[in-house]
Amino acid sequence: MADGTYTLLVELPEAATIEVGALGEHRFRPGWYAYTGSALGSGGFSRVDRHYELAAGDRETRHWHVDYLLGEEAAALRGDVRTVGADVECAVAERLPDGPVEGFGASDCDCPSHLAYGADGGELQRTVASVHRDVSEE
Repeated sequence: MADGTYTLLVELPEAATIEVGALGEHRFRPGWYAYTGSALGSGGFSRVDRHYELAAGDRETRHWHVDYLLGEEAAALRGDVRTVGADVECAVAERLPDGPVEGFGASDCDCPSHLAYGADGGELQRTVASVHRDVSEE
């Protein structure tokens, strides 16, 4: 099974206040969010499939910070970008725009956050794809 690094693209069409596990309650403004995570190990990218299932309402259990965003009724998982076979999670997250929640998805590293925000979905998607391409070529 393939593994590597992924970034989920999430649209939130309306503002929402979301309880993000141990990070507490946070206000998310409308727009697009890019969450970068690692799919290394025996399950590989099946973790991404799990995120899609949670976003679709087919799963309830929340294990990671992003699960709280994906579980928000108004949120929609619109796609993902993957870098196969590479551990570039922090390199990708550090090059994306700042996110609204300090420590989001970054409890096991020194990054400020693994959640980026963009008002324009197309622009954020292009940025994510470009960053994945750039870090995989380094």
